[in-house]
Parts: sequence; structure tokens; C-alpha cells
Amino acid sequence: MHRIAIYDTTLRDGTQAEELNLTTKDKVRIAAKLDELGVHYIEGGWPGSNPTDKQFFDEIAEHTFKNASIAAFGSTFNPKADPDSDPIFQSLLTCGAEVFTIFGKTWDLHATLALNIDTERNIEIIRQSVAHLRPHAREIFFDAEHFFDGFRANPEFALSCLEAAHESGADVLVLCDTNGGSLPYQIAEGVNAVRTRIPNAAVGIHAHNDGELAVANSLEAIRHGAVHVQGTMNGYGERCGNANLCSIIPNLELKLGMESIGAENMSRLTEVSHYISEIANLRPFMRQPFVGASAFAHKGGVHVSAVRKDSRTYEHIKPTDVGNMQRVLLSDLAGRSNLLHKAEQFGHPLEKGDPRLDQLVRELKLRESEGFEYSVAEASFELMFHKIVSGRHFNYFKFRNFFVVDAKREEDAEPFSEATVMVHVGDQEEHTAATGMGPVNALDRALRKALERFYPSLADVRLLDFKVRVLSGAVRDTGGTASFVRVLVESGDSHERWTTVGVSHNIIEASWQAVVDSYNYKLFREDMRKIGK
Repeated sequence: MHRIAIYDTTLRDGTQAEELNLTTKDKVRIAAKLDELGVHYIEGGWPGSNPTDKQFFDEIAEHTFKNASIAAFGSTFNPKADPDSDPIFQSLLTCGAEVFTIFGKTWDLHATLALNIDTERNIEIIRQSVAHLRPHAREIFFDAEHFFDGFRANPEFALSCLEAAHESGADVLVLCDTNGGSLPYQIAEGVNAVRTRIPNAAVGIHAHNDGELAVANSLEAIRHGAVHVQGTMNGYGERCGNANLCSIIPNLELKLGMESIGAENMSRLTEVSHYISEIANLRPFMRQPFVGASAFAHKGGVHVSAVRKDSRTYEHIKPTDVGNMQRVLLSDLAGRSNLLHKAEQFGHPLEKGDPRLDQLVRELKLRESEGFEYSVAEASFELMFHKIVSGRHFNYFKFRNFFVVDAKREEDAEPFSEATVMVHVGDQEEHTAATGMGPVNALDRALRKALERFYPSLADVRLLDFKVRVLSGAVRDTGGTASFVRVLVESGDSHERWTTVGVSHNIIEASWQAVVDSYNYKLFREDMRKIGK
């Protein structure tokens, strides 16, 4: 097996993405998780560019890593200075890292326009920068910025820059598709040219995703001899993002037969991907290959029927290889195979001729025609399933009424929401009121207050996400502002997450349906755990 070094730059390049901001503590936690995953290098940031990155290197020095080396990122020294007088360049030597990654210009356009120097001076700056760092580093990686654009514009200059870095002691020449616009055949041409010109050099690849080809370009570079690949978890990065390591790693291991982090570590890939999303406070992308919730989700009845016989019919790898799982979705496209699969999953296997199966199909198709969406709201479907199949009625509480009021007292004041709820639990009546940030939050808090005395575990439930969609084309659609709406509520506790759905022409009623289902599902799951199911 050919081993490829995995270099993660989530903590530096990844943080240049819109809406992604990490504290020093966040970066340390992510670094620890990446080390557990088995990546070989973690780029901690640019110590001379901002206080957060400097603090990261101060704090990370207190940690011991099993698999990963921490790399410090920087640039070649300022053309108006020299290596000893450039404070930002010197910060690399004082940050405590033993691995340095510095970038230099390899496109003559940038040398002459951005740095305002001639090409010979640019080459000399690269040579001196690497040579100055060499005695202080265990490893040095030279990131050839804009290499592929530079190679197409002036191949002699681009290759001469790399020769200077290699001759001065760079361990790996990392070819960067900085603008992200290269095509795979252009990546191959560039890698081949470098390996022909500098045959003893180790070559790496750093691709951006502006042409939706960062993963493909990275794999193409490796096919042509690159032994080091840079990227970010979940493809985070500036503009359209960086090469996604969550796709590169399994493609290397499972498709190209090359070792990177190893099969055992790769089985944690989905977990680590989602962990980093949570730390970054970004919702995981459902349709992300390999690690997304939809990566192995099947909806069409024909597909499900085939997958139940042999998953290879519609899955290109085993989901467990990357720590993911197969999911069967429910919708009006669902056939009996979908429902038979769910019945087995819920511990109530059904035969094909069971009349309850026909009842489930009819009910599912009817409710989805009315706007319910069970392919997402699987908790609501599970409750409906048990009502039909096992005859279970969820009588944890009985609804009497609710009343919600919204008011705005002054022009610049925040709107005021208050809800009252009346329910019966057994033979006891609860009548409670609560205020909230909006009517749904107020209603949720009032219902929670009514039920927590009887069911203390509901205090652990958190509403994690709330989505509203106007239903155009639903059977009951009346058009415009009178249209029906669908509400999806994602809830969670210390054990799991679940999604419930409600549909009504009244957004408060639809929200109430989803919230009630959420609490019923929580209590139902508790009952199942008590009996070991």
C-alpha cells in the first residue's frame, strides 16, 4: 500500500469560510479530535497574523498528540525586509512548532503585481526563506501559491520557484490550485512537469473548490505521484471551500488502495465530521458524500427492495466503513419494502400480506398528500407506526386547550409573547402560562411547565431547530397567506436527536402538533429503554 500524508488545514484555511469562527479553545478541541482521527499534520494557524492563532500555539504546547504534528503557517519574508528583520516571519521561529509551512508566489503575475518585485528577486526570497527556517525545523513544506495558474502562464518561472525551495531544504513541494479553477488534466500536467524537472522532490497538493473539482483534482495529483494532500474537514474554506478530507480519505483508502489514516480510524470519520460541525456551530450538510445523513439514505421503493437484498445494488461502499449508517426514508414514493424495513427496525416485523401494512401505506400516502413529510420527521412516523401496528395510544397527557397572544407595546420594543396551556395528566389538570421569545417558544415553555412535574426527564429535552415551509401544491392549499404550512421541529436530549412534523393553515397549530409529537416521542423512547428495546 502506498501511504499518503494527510495534512489538515481546517484551523487555518477552514476558518476563512463565511460564518465559521473558532475561539482558541475551539481550535484546541478540534485539534485533539483530528489527532484521534489519525491525521498526520494539523495546521494550527499563522502565529504572526492574529492573537487567536498566537494563543493557540501557546496553549497547544501543553498537549501531547499521538498521531499528528502541529504545523505553523506563514509566508516568505517581506520583500522590503530580510528574514531577520521581518517580525511576522520571525514569529514562526518563536511559536514552538517543529513543522513549518510557508507559501510563496509561483505565478509571475503575483510577483510583479502583488509584491511589486521582479521574478528573480521572488525566486531569491523563496530560497532565503526556506534556508533560514531549515535549521530550526523538523520538516518544512513549501506551498507553491497559484502554482497551476503560474505554470500555465510561465512554466519556467513556476518551476524555478520550486527548484529554489527544494534546493534550500523544503521537504515537500505543495502545488496549490489557489483560485480553484483548474481541471483534472491540468493538475496532472503540472504534477508531471514538477516530477520530471525535480525527480527527487516529494510533491503535495492543495486544492480549492471553486470549480467543484477540489477532491477530484487532489486524487488526480495523487494518481500522478503526489504523496501529501492538504484539505479541510467538511470542505470548509474561503469562497467555495477547500478540498474535503471527508471525501478524499475514503476515496484513497477504498477506491485507490492507498493508506492514509487507516481503516480503523476511518470508521470514525462521520463522528469527527459532525463533531467539528457542532464546534463550528454549523449544521452538517445532509447530502455530503460519505459522512452526510443522506449519503446512504434510500427513498424509492424499488431501491429499498434491492438494498434489502444486497446493499451493493445502490451503495458504492459499506456505510460502516466511514462510520455512517444506511437509512430508509418514508414518503408517498415509498413501497412496501420501505415499510417492511422500518417494521424490522422498530422491532415489529411484518409479513407482506399483513393488513396493517396496507393500512400503513394508505395512511402514509394520505398524510403526505396533506403536506406531512415523514422522510425527515421519522419520530412522528414512528409514533404513527406504533398506533397502527401495535395499537399503542400515547396517553402521556390529554390536551384541553391553549391560548397564545402576541403584543407589541411600543414602536421600538421587542414583541411580547405569552401562552397558556391546559392539559390533563391522568386525573389531574394542569393550567400553566409562560412567556417566550416568540409564540412557539412561549407555547413550548408553557407545555413543558405543565408536564415536568409528572415527567421530570422532559427537562432534558432541547428544541434544536425549527423550520417552517409554506406548502404550495398540497391538497389543502388555499393559496397565498392562507396556505397551509409545514413545521419541522428537531429536538434532542443527552441520548439522541429526533425530528417531528406538524401541518396546518395555522402556524401555531402546526407547531403545537410537532412539539406534542416531540414530547410524546421522548417519553415513548424512555419506556422502550426501560423494557430493553
